Amino acid sequence: MTQTKQLLRQAGLRARKGLGQHFLVDGGVLKDILSAAELSPTDIVIEVGPGLGVLTRELARRAGRVVAVELDDSLASLLKETLASFGNVAIVNQDILKVDPQALLRQRLPDGEGDSLRYKVVANLPYYITSPVLRHFLEASHKPQCMVVMVQKEVARQITAQPGRMSLLSISVQLYGEPRIVKYVRASSFYPAPEVDSAILKIAVYPRPVVEVNTENFFTLVRAGFSAARKQLANSLAQGLNRPKAEALSLLEKAGIDSHRRAETLSLEEWARLWRVYAQSKEIT
Repeated sequence: MTQTKQLLRQAGLRARKGLGQHFLVDGGVLKDILSAAELSPTDIVIEVGPGLGVLTRELARRAGRVVAVELDDSLASLLKETLASFGNVAIVNQDILKVDPQALLRQRLPDGEGDSLRYKVVANLPYYITSPVLRHFLEASHKPQCMVVMVQKEVARQITAQPGRMSLLSISVQLYGEPRIVKYVRASSFYPAPEVDSAILKIAVYPRPVVEVNTENFFTLVRAGFSAARKQLANSLAQGLNRPKAEALSLLEKAGIDSHRRAETLSLEEWARLWRVYAQSKEIT
């Protein structure tokens, strides 16, 4: 923490709450992140929000290439100076949500190297963009092999939830990969300390979605199901799809799902079954 404060002071910088900046100051947690990422010299890594570069340095020592994407102009400039000795690190001063991952790799890696489909995402994510960043990579045309990210503790629990506690977030992640919590992390492991504890989350990304669906229309249905999560599924579907309750009841009956259940109790397979009935009724392919 002393080194972090000193570096910020020397550079005339301070943590920006608006960008969700909480710098990791716990060496043990850093080792846990690196261990979970299982890096080798052939790996390409995209890091989101490198901050002061503490994680970036260790990624560069283990991976073949690191593309670190930093939104903060001042931090990006500092990183270009402090990491200049690492020839395998590219600092990109952009908004990660506005650049396609494959295009990013093609721009920043030697000719041909960016065409590889195999890369990993390792990041201490700013909490306010956790869900958008996960979707950005998991829904990309070229997905990562895996993601090892620091997220809020409760968000990690939501993402890894099983039927009975499922949410739109857990479904949107588990459709594309298998998430697991590597370790819980205390707020005191960061400077400045956030108000909540965190968790290291690892997502092993599937080559293709775990169930075969048209993802755009699938999530239209799932969002409708969770539009009134405390209601029975027949009511929430009718409300979310703006359709008569009788139509929602018919869909559920054809899918073999009890209309009295709530959205949080359905498994991915059950949502896929319901979607197929819904798609057939709307002639969606």
